[in-house]
Amino acid sequence: MPKAITMAALVAVLMSVPAFGHHSHSMFDRDTTLMVTGTVDTLDWTNPHVWLHVNTIDEGGGVVRWSLELGSPAQIARRGWRPRTVSPGDVVSVALNPLFNGETIGSLVGIALPDGTHLGEEEFLN
Repeated sequence: MPKAITMAALVAVLMSVPAFGHHSHSMFDRDTTLMVTGTVDTLDWTNPHVWLHVNTIDEGGGVVRWSLELGSPAQIARRGWRPRTVSPGDVVSVALNPLFNGETIGSLVGIALPDGTHLGEEEFLN
């Protein structure tokens, strides 16, 4: 019986190994940085990544929603973010690396907040 328990524990540990993996950011075009100004829709303060959703207006007057991936809550908190750093309705300017496939999803590089504070890569926001 102890052998069966040991084997079951070993199988459980081995099956959990893929859970330690993490996706890369290879889907984002790190060679392209776009600047977008828009209105905050939501800030989803969740694990494993925080998401910022910003609505912009295209040339035809339509709303375009950008979904921007940030780091984990702990990671971005060390960089000055808080769950209430932005609120729905705030107008922000963001620098982002877009997806290669053209969808309006990106990795946040930096943000200029309504009060003029910059978080992230400031050189893109000046």
